[in-house]
Amino acid sequence: MILILSANTDRNGAEFRQLMTHLEHLPNIQSRIHQETGTKQTLTEIYLIGDTLVLNEAEMSVLPCVERVVRVSEEYRVLGRHKGDNRPTSFEYNGLRFGQDTLHVFAGLCAVDTPEHVERMLKALQENGQVCTRMGAYKPRTNPYSFQGHGKKCLPYVFELAGKYGIKCIAMEVTHEAHIMEIKAALEQTGNPTGIMLQIGTRNTQNFELLKFTGRQHEFPVLLKRGFGITLEESLNAAEYLASEGNRMVIFGLRGMKTNMGDPHRNFVDFAHVPVIKRLTRMPVCIDPSHSVGARTRNPDGILDLMHVTAQGIVAGANRVLVDFHPEPSKALVDGPQALLMKELPYFLEDIRIAREAYEKRVKLAQANA
Repeated sequence: MILILSANTDRNGAEFRQLMTHLEHLPNIQSRIHQETGTKQTLTEIYLIGDTLVLNEAEMSVLPCVERVVRVSEEYRVLGRHKGDNRPTSFEYNGLRFGQDTLHVFAGLCAVDTPEHVERMLKALQENGQVCTRMGAYKPRTNPYSFQGHGKKCLPYVFELAGKYGIKCIAMEVTHEAHIMEIKAALEQTGNPTGIMLQIGTRNTQNFELLKFTGRQHEFPVLLKRGFGITLEESLNAAEYLASEGNRMVIFGLRGMKTNMGDPHRNFVDFAHVPVIKRLTRMPVCIDPSHSVGARTRNPDGILDLMHVTAQGIVAGANRVLVDFHPEPSKALVDGPQALLMKELPYFLEDIRIAREAYEKRVKLAQANA
């Protein structure tokens, strides 16, 4: 059960203390408080965990400070959609809104290699009206001898260049809690010129200690990628780990499933799950066509597989695209063969616009026939 308190409830006030005293005396019930401070108001929710079936909703709704009661009807307590639940399906970060009704493109380098390539990428994004990117500083690799990323030594120039070209948010994978501290330190060192969205990669979807540590920090939003060899339910529970520790700024990422049934693509494309995730949870959904397809194969119609797959995800309602570009793919240190060319950026963005327009028309048609 979730108690949604009146906006701007004073946690030091007498009514709040009265509420908490009442909750503390409920048998077999534990309370977990979550507070989110926005630009205009502070929202407080109390999650009641335990034998909540015995609690009467009407009685709970008249307790001090309580505005509304939501009975948890799905497994995902914090991020799930529940009966009578109209909590927001979006969040704001660094001047951007990420929601189930928005669309952002994070085009960039899978792995940072040189300052020159970073600058060329960010300059191209600015010229095409983009304010988000992806930049990999830490790269978990299957082969221990493969390039593992430049790590913290590249962070200062990446952040400074992002500020120079008006980039508001960089998606950056982390594989250890120390990486989060290094990112925070580098941002402070450079004067916070940009924002960071932490990325939990497919290999760490069930690294529960990393999930809990990342969830306990509330400064950066998190993109959690689906695990490449586990069920959707298991991956959604990984997202719930983040939220259960207090960070509800979570985006769920689809990046394909590891199976030979997906051949000749790198992974079996799972973008049909976009509307499923939006139905089960309140999380925005990201698609990663680069790591799903893994190549620059082109169809007889002249369209790259990667662009076909992207359009499929957008038409299904995806809210974010994470995609590899590189100024010189042949010199890329990671995943060069799947990176799109800089000259293809305007074409890629226009193709997305067409697919998004098709999605919006489908939504209007569905609403008209409801």
